[in-house]
Amino acid sequence: MDPTLPSQSFSNPEPAAQSAEWIEQLPEAALLVDAGGDRILAANNPAARLAGVDRQSLIGSACTRLFPGQRPALIAFTEETLFRNLSWSRDFSLRHRDGHSVDLEISASRTGDAEALTVLLLLRDCQQLRNLRERHEVNRYHQGGLLEWRRVEELFRDMERENQLILHAVGEGIYGVDAEGRTTFVNPAAERMLGWRADELMGRVMHRVAHHSHEDGSLYPLKDCPIYGAFREAAVRRVDEDYFWRKDGTGFPVEYTSTPILDSGHPIGAVVVFRDISARLQARDDLKQALEEVESLKRRLEMENAYLQEELSAEHHFHELVGQSEAIKGIVRRIGLVAPTDANVLITGESGTGKELIARAIHQASERRDRPLIRVNCAAIPKDLFESEFFGHIKGAFTGAVSDRIGRFELADGGTLFLDEVGEIPIELQGKLLRVLQDQQFERVGENRTRAVDVRVIAATNRDLKAEIRERTFREDLYFRLNVFPIESVPLRRRVEDIPLLAQEFVNRASQKFNRPYFQLRQRDVELLSTYSWPGNVRELENVIERLVITGDTKLDVELSGTGEDSASRGSTTPIPARHFSGELMTEEELRELEKSNLIRALQMTGGRIFGGDGAAVLLGLKPTTLTSRLKKLKVDCRAFRDPAG
Repeated sequence: MDPTLPSQSFSNPEPAAQSAEWIEQLPEAALLVDAGGDRILAANNPAARLAGVDRQSLIGSACTRLFPGQRPALIAFTEETLFRNLSWSRDFSLRHRDGHSVDLEISASRTGDAEALTVLLLLRDCQQLRNLRERHEVNRYHQGGLLEWRRVEELFRDMERENQLILHAVGEGIYGVDAEGRTTFVNPAAERMLGWRADELMGRVMHRVAHHSHEDGSLYPLKDCPIYGAFREAAVRRVDEDYFWRKDGTGFPVEYTSTPILDSGHPIGAVVVFRDISARLQARDDLKQALEEVESLKRRLEMENAYLQEELSAEHHFHELVGQSEAIKGIVRRIGLVAPTDANVLITGESGTGKELIARAIHQASERRDRPLIRVNCAAIPKDLFESEFFGHIKGAFTGAVSDRIGRFELADGGTLFLDEVGEIPIELQGKLLRVLQDQQFERVGENRTRAVDVRVIAATNRDLKAEIRERTFREDLYFRLNVFPIESVPLRRRVEDIPLLAQEFVNRASQKFNRPYFQLRQRDVELLSTYSWPGNVRELENVIERLVITGDTKLDVELSGTGEDSASRGSTTPIPARHFSGELMTEEELRELEKSNLIRALQMTGGRIFGGDGAAVLLGLKPTTLTSRLKKLKVDCRAFRDPAG
């Protein structure tokens, strides 16, 4: 029986003959088996009758042929016998000659000396044992008389009562059906869940009462019902998610187990145990939604982190408004008025005056300070990426969209969105921006889902938006939507009294930044700084101070006069306005000329170069594309300022 065991030779017929003699005397079916060679050495007549063959045909045949399909279990059983000397099992069945199987109870023992691999098997028909026990019990009951019968009857009544108590106590619904699917019993939990009384269900086909349709209402044919499949196939069927219907027409999700009831091996019905899983499915859906929200928040936090890292790596020149002039005090007062509200703000002013600083001050003084201020430089975004940058996109929305991306509006939800250089937004996209400002709703590129946001918008520009409205390059309705509360970022020449404070602040910061010695500005330096027109505003002042700190030359007059000499050497015919304001306003034409003069001065200083580290764009703090656009609009040709010898 075990091919791994060494086979033992039995060439001597005398031991086999002797075995046959004493085995024949045994009252039970017995086989003497060579476990190493899978060979029956001896068998008695009861064993032959059990297999439906004659005894001689068994001797010398393979033992495993009597137990088809059970070879691995038989090998394990014999190994246990050889190891322990004794073993017992009720897990085997013997194949009768006519084809039916006989369930066996087998007792096995090792025979012979310590080296022998022979096993004695005593075979008992389980059905016959049951019949004998039943006959014994019947005889005993008869012998016990009427009192014993009454005791047994009471015992069964007690068992039935206990079973009923159990059925009433369990929380799962339980019902039974016969072979035709008709209800035979229903426990109280099933009554509560289904809304039917037990007497209303008895004798009715349960499938037609509670299992007739799928969740979507489509027909559920009886032939496809797993409950009836259980006793048709005589196998337990478990379903993790299905749908039952109540008496009032409502339904609920269930899981259930259908176990067949067998009588002499034949199914006569089934017991169904079911449970309402509405709460579990709801918890699963809630968990799924929570995980989706967590994933969304994770992506958003990753975007915010990336943005904040970008902001930290960028150089922010201001952390607070520096100055004591009336102009600065007026700006501070207006910030204090508008910051607690959610009103949109439009900050206007020349380049380099600190419009972003004002936006940050508004955000920090608002109730949105705990959410980020998201900055968008509209001049730095390519035209075809504006919509994706503002509103985000989904994977596959366009070539290169390899994953979902959160837009700046969604990223600023609950916070503030700062649109720097808002005048650079293409006219065809201004309508979509207007819609978001009006409705606080948008769709990602390539997605049909509408998303709601709560965003406050602060816009900034150094362009004349009213003039662009007249030229139809900027929407008037968008202008009024942005310009709810206007703030003018005053140029440096209109707050001369702030120049000493700013200059000394820049000296201190530059000294720390470039690891240079600190020094105090002289009075004559302060006077010289105060008489200069500063067309580049605060940014130009900071650049001048940084050059002084880097070179270690504190002769400020040389720095400023050198700038003037450089301008003269370029042959400029357009003077820089030296006009200082004392509260008077400039006309639109004066502002345009001032901007043009400032750009010309930058071109003179850089020899007509726009791009590169020593180009006019860097000097002015502008994107090269933005500077090129403005020069084209003002009809200024940068080639006129280039050195022909270069």
